[in-house]
Amino acid sequence: MKKFDILNQISKIGVVAVVRGNSKEEAIKIADACIAGGVTCIELTYTVPGARAIIEALVEKYAGNKEVVIGAGSVLDPETCKGAIEAGAKFIVAPSFNENVAKLANRYQIPYVPGTQTIKEIVTAMEYGSDVIKIFPGDILGPRFVKDVKGPLPYANLMPSGGVDIDNIKDWVKAGVVAVSAGSSLTAGAKKGDFALVTETAKKFIAEYNAAKAAK
Repeated sequence: MKKFDILNQISKIGVVAVVRGNSKEEAIKIADACIAGGVTCIELTYTVPGARAIIEALVEKYAGNKEVVIGAGSVLDPETCKGAIEAGAKFIVAPSFNENVAKLANRYQIPYVPGTQTIKEIVTAMEYGSDVIKIFPGDILGPRFVKDVKGPLPYANLMPSGGVDIDNIKDWVKAGVVAVSAGSSLTAGAKKGDFALVTETAKKFIAEYNAAKAAK
């Protein structure tokens, strides 16, 4: 899958699931539940024990499904980035921007989605080749931040992370985001072992995102 195909898939689905867990088994079950509900862009964070092995397992499991895109999250340094890419991650996400990670991801033509909080950080990330920029933490910055950024930077492709839920997806889409990233608000059912609830929540996320896009 080429870089532009990956970016198109993220934009097409519109919702990226941030998957965390206490074990490999739990993380894979959460990812499976999200995918079953239509959220087929998975960001497996490096806060999960054995993250690289989980990425490898998910990539192998869904190798025949072109709708599923497995990425890596919480990538703070080039060493972790290289390991994630070797494991098969198709996109790299981070809470902040790192110049060396950007260079490495570009070298392998893997989308790098760094977290930003200011106009300067957004522009810097774009200068280093980031086609999608994460707005983080979204619950602090809010949809108004996106709307204001899109004034001077209408071509910036922004994706909020943190504080995104079913009730406010429409506000983010209206503000002009290219996709949204959701963690606990999407996967909360997993804490009770209710993976069916994660699937149902994923379906609702997709429905709300599509409805917001259609109404825009």
